[in-house]
Amino acid sequence: MKKLRIILKSKFFLILLLFISLLSIIFFNLNLKTSILNINNNCYTCIVENIINNKKLELYCDEKIDAYIDDSNNIKIGDILEIKGNLTEYNSNTFFNQFNYKEYKKLNNTFYKLYINEYKKVGHSNNIILKIKNIINSRINKLSSYNYLKTLILGDKKEIDNKQLNIYKKIGIIHLFSVSGMHISLLLEIINYIYKKDNIKKDIFIIFILIFYYLLIHSVSLLRCIVFYIINKLNKYLFLNINKKREIAISIMILLIIKPGLIYNIGFYYSIIVSIGISLNSKKIFKRKNKINRLLLLSTMAFLFSFPLNVYNYYEINFISIISNIIFVPLITLIVFPLSLITLFIPILDSLLKVTIDFIEELSLILCNINLTIILKKPDLFLIIIYYLLIYLLLKNKKTIYILLLLMCFHYNYNEIFKSTLVLFFDVGQGDSLLIHNDNINIMIDTGENQNNYSNIENNIIPTIKSFGIKKIDIFIISHGDFDHMGEAINLVNNFKVAKVIFNCGPYNDLEQELIKVLDKKKIKYYSCIKELNIDKNRLYFLQTKEYDNENDNSNVIYTEMNGYKFMFMGDASSTTEHEILSKYNIPDIDVLKVGHHGSKTSSSIEFIDEINPEYSIISVGKNNRYGHPNKEALDNLKNSKIYRTDKDGSIMFKIKNNKLKIETCSP
Repeated sequence: MKKLRIILKSKFFLILLLFISLLSIIFFNLNLKTSILNINNNCYTCIVENIINNKKLELYCDEKIDAYIDDSNNIKIGDILEIKGNLTEYNSNTFFNQFNYKEYKKLNNTFYKLYINEYKKVGHSNNIILKIKNIINSRINKLSSYNYLKTLILGDKKEIDNKQLNIYKKIGIIHLFSVSGMHISLLLEIINYIYKKDNIKKDIFIIFILIFYYLLIHSVSLLRCIVFYIINKLNKYLFLNINKKREIAISIMILLIIKPGLIYNIGFYYSIIVSIGISLNSKKIFKRKNKINRLLLLSTMAFLFSFPLNVYNYYEINFISIISNIIFVPLITLIVFPLSLITLFIPILDSLLKVTIDFIEELSLILCNINLTIILKKPDLFLIIIYYLLIYLLLKNKKTIYILLLLMCFHYNYNEIFKSTLVLFFDVGQGDSLLIHNDNINIMIDTGENQNNYSNIENNIIPTIKSFGIKKIDIFIISHGDFDHMGEAINLVNNFKVAKVIFNCGPYNDLEQELIKVLDKKKIKYYSCIKELNIDKNRLYFLQTKEYDNENDNSNVIYTEMNGYKFMFMGDASSTTEHEILSKYNIPDIDVLKVGHHGSKTSSSIEFIDEINPEYSIISVGKNNRYGHPNKEALDNLKNSKIYRTDKDGSIMFKIKNNKLKIETCSP
């Protein structure tokens, strides 16, 4: 035992652990799995591991697959199904600086999604974990608070409404809806209350319970808690007397040896860094006798240590999160989570739990409407390191706060200090949306539409805009009133600061009138059928000011020049409008053309294209769209230009720096 203590306390042991963890990560990267499934086969035998929203199944068919079905009412967790359907690869993210779901799935050994055409049950798994999960799942599904019960007990947030989850993210309490250290602490308190003797038998029992719980829900935070708990107890029973810092270092290295893929898991970084921050300052926190002061300091510490990660992943920080955590930490950990556990066994309490959850949702919405948010450009790794260094120094010397605030001020004003020009075409499927950022003036043209109840504006476009440090839209131009161009306009003005709106010529249709009601309510100025717009040093020319009897020909057609490069944005203008423009204006050769009407045969006439002679042509078009866009004739007319398509190239960005044009794509 003495030799073991010497080894565990030695520097050699730490170096050996570090070496093994690095080898584990290298081996993981060298042996990243590829799918073993035959994509040409349309029949698979699978075990159901989870059911989400009655529409999605998480399956194991020699490897993990996400499957989609119209109705899963007759399916239970643990069922063995014979399935007929078509496998589809996940697409990479097509928006700059956004979460890459395909890579995330690949790291978790999930390569395909399956759309189920038909299935039949052929058996049921004997896996005890799946049987217990099915029993819990069946009990939960009968209750009105099933989505929160699944979240708080099974660690599955997928059934909470996405808008509500976004509210929790905005006010900085999303971590409370994962099985985390706070929930485990409460679970340990319950065990300690029942089993009051503090001995090795109790600790072995706790470790067994935690491992069983992990096998049930596979939570990263729970795995961290298990490893930390085991190391802490080994330290205690082997009389190692190693300090907290070494305990944490050993725990992290063991975690990476057990599960090296965690090196790519953002939840792992949040869990580890915030835990380190709180652990290293636990004496400062818990010496406070006043519970409110203690909670305030704990919340501030959590905010500080998660701040650089929040900026890197969400491009903003919300100071309301400090207050939110003070309010919601006790609410969730002392009321909602315990009540959820009790409701699982005493379903009659479901109504009380539902009332409590409704109160929490209302309260979270109130806090979400208090705007204490600042937007910060996505930082590089060097800036993240500097932030953490300053936070560490701040805990030793309070005067470091001035340096930290100065850095934040520099970061906040980055676009004012370093002027840049970019034109960003968003991949919004069968629709149009683009952003012009020139010398910190921001112009948005169109928004695309809400497709299958999925908002590209909220989930992709606004986060992408924020990632470039853009805080407002100075001019929002609507090319015309078709749904695929302005279907998300109300969402934009409700979720992002917009200064003024420009409509096209012609009468307002129903969609435009709905937007005008919102603009009037928000006191946002709007104009229509203008000829030109002076913005700082730049000028936009609106070439189409004639009224036609259809929305497409009434589209705003915009010409502008930035840093010597000429851009033209055609909306859905047809060859009729093109002919009118040629007869009125002497158009120079265009560097970048946003092709009219998604590459339809009604636009991009050979006469027009030959006259403006674009070097680059952008076609905003949906993958496998029902209109057959882009049309072959339009593509032939554009053959002398370099064509980019959002269905093949994803979002497309033109950056002008030092009078040179650089093009980047975000391919599917």
